[in-house]
Amino acid sequence: MAPTSALSGADGQIRAAGVQGTFHADRRVVSEAVLLIDGREAEPIAHAAAGPGRSRFTSLARWLGDVQPDPVVRVDRLREIRAYGMAEEITITSTATMPVAMTVAMRVNCDLAAIETVKSGYDAEPVTPVGGELTWTSGGTTVAMTGEGAEVRGRELRWEVALEAGGTMTLCWRVMVTDPAAVVAAPAGPVEWSPLKVAAADRRIPALLAQSLDDLAGLRLTETGHPGDTFLGAGVPWFLTVFGRDSLWAARMLLPLGTDLARGTLRVLARRQGVRHDPLTGEAPGKIMHELRRGEFVVPVNGLRLPAAYYGTIDATPLWISLLHDAWRWGLPDGEVEALLPAMEAALSWLATDADPDGDGFLEYIDTSGRGLANQGWKDSGDSVRFHDGRLAEPPIALAEVQGYAYEAAVKGAALLDAFGRPGADVWRAYAAAMATRFRERFWVEGGYPALALDRDKRPVDALTSNIGHLLGTGILNHEESARVASFLASPEMAAGFGLRTMSSADKGFSPLSYHCGSVWPHDTAIVIAGLARDGFGAEAAVLAEGLLAAAEPFENRLPELLSGDARDAVGRPVPYPASCRPQAWSAAAAVVITHAALGLHPDVPGGTVELRPMTGAPLGALSADGFVVAGTPVSVSVDAAGAGEIDRLPGRFKAVTAG
Repeated sequence: MAPTSALSGADGQIRAAGVQGTFHADRRVVSEAVLLIDGREAEPIAHAAAGPGRSRFTSLARWLGDVQPDPVVRVDRLREIRAYGMAEEITITSTATMPVAMTVAMRVNCDLAAIETVKSGYDAEPVTPVGGELTWTSGGTTVAMTGEGAEVRGRELRWEVALEAGGTMTLCWRVMVTDPAAVVAAPAGPVEWSPLKVAAADRRIPALLAQSLDDLAGLRLTETGHPGDTFLGAGVPWFLTVFGRDSLWAARMLLPLGTDLARGTLRVLARRQGVRHDPLTGEAPGKIMHELRRGEFVVPVNGLRLPAAYYGTIDATPLWISLLHDAWRWGLPDGEVEALLPAMEAALSWLATDADPDGDGFLEYIDTSGRGLANQGWKDSGDSVRFHDGRLAEPPIALAEVQGYAYEAAVKGAALLDAFGRPGADVWRAYAAAMATRFRERFWVEGGYPALALDRDKRPVDALTSNIGHLLGTGILNHEESARVASFLASPEMAAGFGLRTMSSADKGFSPLSYHCGSVWPHDTAIVIAGLARDGFGAEAAVLAEGLLAAAEPFENRLPELLSGDARDAVGRPVPYPASCRPQAWSAAAAVVITHAALGLHPDVPGGTVELRPMTGAPLGALSADGFVVAGTPVSVSVDAAGAGEIDRLPGRFKAVTAG
């Protein structure tokens, strides 16, 4: 449970190699935890999730007990991740006809390595335990490992176990972390969203939702010193902290389940909103932060040196504005919205000033520090912005989807200004109209789709990518343009795998295992599904939703950060991407997006209406959801096999509107 997570092998062993370990708030607090019985490792036979933050690993000690074909000594290891550490119960069960004796040992170690050191594959400097106890301390962080009834021998917790015939014994050991310098903490209360009960003709949807909501519960965080504002950490284990873009998208995707998470996310980021110009951090007045760490984040292999509070993002600021508006439409109380309007006005100002340094009317970025992120959209790897022929685009870069985000933010910001009697709405509506005109003139390429970006020389970067799918639902495209984009996104070059490829297989830069040039990101696919459904392209949305649902089962319904973009008919099963975060907040939230897109519930709480716009023809089959929340009230929504929708328990002050 955030801010703690664990990575182990399928056998449950945490080995002193690679990226395995237990992590807490950007530090590895357990670098080894290997269970030994009589000095040997038991034979692993099964592993499974056992609820939020819990996993079970089963193995056999075949050398113990009666000599017979069937194993008689079983070992079940139940691991529970807690906000400030980890606990394990090791249950040893014998069905032997004779007494069984054994020595059980847990070999442990701690290196307190920084998360970026582990991710980069570097060896951490060893940390020596304090005294004769299994306690380590460094940089203000203290880690203590204890076992009930265990003897400490070197770096082992050891138990002498004697079982009678048919006997059982449970051993317990724990990891406790004291970390006053952490910038994030665990929330104290229950989850911020409504329980969601779903019935579906497609059995994969409820299964994916159940696991996804469990995973999201384990990713909840608060900023240290502000326990009342919950947000979602981006992913396990690398990104369990405040991430502007990731946390904003995850909160937006979960709006159908309530506005409390959105409120917390908006408030956390508003507190850190930029107030000055700083080229090293990327801070600028009104700008929303990218990420927050306990200290400088250094990756020597590529020269990356990010300050603790880093603002190198081009899209978090417009996304913050749109989340505030959408939360208001779902029922965030007026008083809470009004308190955030000064931050919104500052964010709007950033769109037309520092976000557009050359004054050409487009939002663009360049890392002037030489040590930050070269690309500052959601595809933030250094090679993600490529032409069709594979060449890298030179910065400054103006990304297609970011112009759509800015258009949407201006329109929605204007609506909030009008609603709360504040000046400037007409200015931002004019800004949006001019943005749409400029975009139409400059971004469309000869192939008939929007470019990925404009480069330093204002040339369209003509690769066909998933970025253009983010334009859907923003309003920057007209219906004809949206239809053309939808057809490209559903083409075999983009949608032949388990979701939407980040880049078309026809582009020279395409590689199915590239981080951003051919892989599939579930959150990216989900955002596009929502846009397609919103703009009336249910069949195309269903093609992409089917891809994600097909990917989910092989991943035990825990969709990873990303997966390979291989064609489904070539590989049969999704190919994992190495070192992918799992669970990942916006990947888990994709399950809610699929459900919501199919049902099409769109409230306007300030206007007193709730529109129901299911996907045309119910392409995902009959579906019902009990637990969507409108203005704090749970409602039930359903669509039958013929595509007819219905809302139950809608409060009487709202008028239900059926799209037509």
